[in-house]
Amino acid sequence: MEQQKDTIIKVQDLHVTFSDPSRTVKAIVGLSTEIERGEVVVVIGPSGCGKSTFLRTLNLLETPTSGKIFFEGADLTDEKCDVNLHRQKIGMVFQHFNLFPNMTIKKNMTLAPVQLKKCTQAEADKKAMELLVRVGLDDRAEAYPQQLSGGQKQRVAITRALMMEPDVMLFDEPTSALDPEMVGEVLDVMKELAAAGMTMVVVTHEMGFAREVADRVLFMSEGNITEEGTPDELFENPKNQRTKDFLGKVLH
Repeated sequence: MEQQKDTIIKVQDLHVTFSDPSRTVKAIVGLSTEIERGEVVVVIGPSGCGKSTFLRTLNLLETPTSGKIFFEGADLTDEKCDVNLHRQKIGMVFQHFNLFPNMTIKKNMTLAPVQLKKCTQAEADKKAMELLVRVGLDDRAEAYPQQLSGGQKQRVAITRALMMEPDVMLFDEPTSALDPEMVGEVLDVMKELAAAGMTMVVVTHEMGFAREVADRVLFMSEGNITEEGTPDELFENPKNQRTKDFLGKVLH
């Protein structure tokens, strides 16, 4: 018997256009895809192809020009939809950490769940420490962001997103602002999350991570998905010429 699909995110005919007086940019052009619960999807492609815009529309940080985005069955693009309620289930990790500089690491992590009345301060503190232990930063709980390395800040940003117990985690080039020697420590945390069954959509330039961890790789160019497949299919036997050209440049 065929296993029932459990689609957590469904994107239908997505268009995102940015306009200013001097020009119009079509960032996303008619993109459709589905992401299953527990799946790790890695999005790759050249700079300017719409990867980050696509990721940011999944929780409506960018507003679609047209098209629909469903999250756990709810149409986020419906004006009657309470997007903030659904965003609580969508963790987001940015390129530049976005930690509050005037708060300790622990306070950065506990602020949202306590404010949204997900848990008490004591419960949040306990959970924050458990997560910090998991990423090897429990000794930095009372430190401030400026006292941490880039890799440590990004690990904190991941644990902060996990505090909300999200159903899916979105990663927007989480290692691109890091020094090369710090990339591994962040990717290790992401690999652990994937192994634990977290649904993840990751925009990255780390092809080794894509190859090792992804269930499916999406190659984007000019605002749409040009090719997709398992890491083996895409990296070993790309069908599309654009995919071949891109991988020829990034795989050494």
